[in-house]
Amino acid sequence: MDQRAAFDQVVKPEILNRIALRHRFLSRMTLGFAAGAMTVLTFPPLSILLLVPVAYSALFVGLRDLSFGRAFLVGWAFGLGQFGFGIWWIAESFYVEAERFGTMAIPAVAGLSAGLAIFPAIAAALFAEIARRGAMGSLLACLLFATSWTVAEWLRGHVLTGFPWNLAGYALVDYAALRQTAAWVGSYGLSFLTVFVAVLPGAAAMASGRQRLTISLMALAGIATMWAVGTLRLQSDAQQPPTVDLRIVQGNIPQEEKWAPENREATFARYLELSTRRGDFDVLLWPETAFPGFLDEDTEAQARIAAALPEGSVLLTGVPDRVPSDDGTRYFNTVQAFGETGEILTGYAKYHLVPFGEYVPFRGWLPIERLTAGLGDFTPGPGPRTLALPGVPLVAVAICYEIIFPSHVVDDLFRPDWIFNATNDAWFGTSIGPEQHLASARMRAVEEGLPVIRAANTGISAVIDASGEIVARLDTGETGIIDASLPSARPPTLYASFGDWMLLALILASWSSAMAPMRRLTTAA
Repeated sequence: MDQRAAFDQVVKPEILNRIALRHRFLSRMTLGFAAGAMTVLTFPPLSILLLVPVAYSALFVGLRDLSFGRAFLVGWAFGLGQFGFGIWWIAESFYVEAERFGTMAIPAVAGLSAGLAIFPAIAAALFAEIARRGAMGSLLACLLFATSWTVAEWLRGHVLTGFPWNLAGYALVDYAALRQTAAWVGSYGLSFLTVFVAVLPGAAAMASGRQRLTISLMALAGIATMWAVGTLRLQSDAQQPPTVDLRIVQGNIPQEEKWAPENREATFARYLELSTRRGDFDVLLWPETAFPGFLDEDTEAQARIAAALPEGSVLLTGVPDRVPSDDGTRYFNTVQAFGETGEILTGYAKYHLVPFGEYVPFRGWLPIERLTAGLGDFTPGPGPRTLALPGVPLVAVAICYEIIFPSHVVDDLFRPDWIFNATNDAWFGTSIGPEQHLASARMRAVEEGLPVIRAANTGISAVIDASGEIVARLDTGETGIIDASLPSARPPTLYASFGDWMLLALILASWSSAMAPMRRLTTAA
């Protein structure tokens, strides 16, 4: 055989085969990126439910027969699409002071997206490696994928202070009955069930004959079960607390104007004017850092607040605070409660701070300024706390970013009757960011069985009942007030009582149920 013939018969086919394999792998990377980007359409404000199985099944199918490394890359591409399109709005915060931070916007969002994409990559690699090492049926493969995904999401919510944004289960937040499952298993558990049901169509597509029909029926049964259980919860009675009238004030102050010294009086005057409009209320609610200064040090401002408060009412407002210490002045992001005479009744200090927004991690090593105005990094508070106020049901406080963390909002020892979420989403303009933030607040209401009352600087202020339903809202760009009664709380949910142990119980029960037929066959043999 001459060299030409040897090349045509041996070498050339090998080269073509390698090119084809590389082409197929790049196609899977591209498919993964597109599927990840598609998940953004499944979250609020669009919440296109039909795209959930399309996106996750595409990843599930695309990982078949891949090595650990290649599966990691496909999963990373999926995450890059998901976060690159899902959190692009973070760039808006860099343009508030464009002359200082504008050039950092795109690199920062790209870097954060690439880093967060590691978690879907871990899920994909874990799934592919375990699936490749042992033959398993379609049901076990779907369970393995959902478990791997949920483990990675849980890690994303906890590693390096965590960022549990746009969890897979939040695709169900706009569907009243389907989101109620979080009352038992939390948002991570809802993600597990969502992803498990979502990849069943992918498994059905790879199956044949009777098995395809069985898997398809299982997907329908999963959706029907979640809907039925959720409907039963919606029909159950909530507790009836004392009637409490609320007034939420949304000042709609542009972020770039908020901290300018020459605008301080106009900002304060706007909040006072909105607060004193005709109507009765027991609790007045202002958003995060509504007062652009140290209110506890300003006796004149406290007197003006006292004049605006009806007899027997209280104000809960976000304000910065500072405390002298041996190490220098410490700054806190707080919500303080003021009585009708203007005195401070109690307060809460934010403990889950925003990296680079409220403090700079590894400040000694990173030559980076934080994005928010101020004299220094904020100091974290001690943690979740229930506030007792005269004439008001017990209240928990979550400031802005804190509301995104499942099982980290309520004091486990002293259960409140409602949650006050003071926030400032003006940083993100009219993007999809505030809608996604609101989705997290709605899920905390379902998980805890407590109403969440949200006061935002410029949208989205809202009254959310204990089932996660929005009773009233003010959108981004609106100036105004919401007058509403405090919705009823529900009895403590299983998730409120046991937290993420319910997630572990769900996963173990799912695997036990799936493995039971195999154990019976082994025993019979």
